[in-house]
Amino acid sequence: MDLTQGSEKEKYDRSKKMMLWFGIASLIMGFAGWTSAYIVSSSREDWLSDIQLPSLFYVSTGLIIVSSLTYILAKRGVSQNKSQLSTIFLIITLLLGVTFIILQFKGFEQMLGNGYRFTGPTSSIKMSYVFLIAFVHILHVVAGLISLLVVLFNQVKGKYTSTEYLGMSLGATFWHFLGILWVYLILFMTFVK
Repeated sequence: MDLTQGSEKEKYDRSKKMMLWFGIASLIMGFAGWTSAYIVSSSREDWLSDIQLPSLFYVSTGLIIVSSLTYILAKRGVSQNKSQLSTIFLIITLLLGVTFIILQFKGFEQMLGNGYRFTGPTSSIKMSYVFLIAFVHILHVVAGLISLLVVLFNQVKGKYTSTEYLGMSLGATFWHFLGILWVYLILFMTFVK
């Protein structure tokens, strides 16, 4: 396919999609670097392999998976000209995303309550990685929530139709990526001891 062909709108839409995928690729590289460093560091003598992740991390994992499903339903609602239903599912997705972040911070509180710190005498290199990886993911979820707020605003304003909802599609793609990324990270941190 020749990317220089098509109307100005088609070219503009393609450029937006390409920018999103470049951003996702760079995030994958960043998290691949951190998880690789985690693996390399696991051979250190001071590595604690018997640490349990906070139970709230697993609860939040369920929420982010459900939020992906509600985003899919919101997108389907727009494609079927069910605008009000789509708005409801976007609001549910937003609430689930905010709850995900709250539970992540509560998970940090669980780790602190168990005596683990990011740095200092009671910290370990493993827990430092857990704090870092989870916190950086939270920052990206905040970006996803900002994107979701823009999509919700545009939805309420009637910008999306059954034939034109690129903004919602791009927002959904980023949101799904964040969910898949967290599922990978939680599985990685659970099983890579």
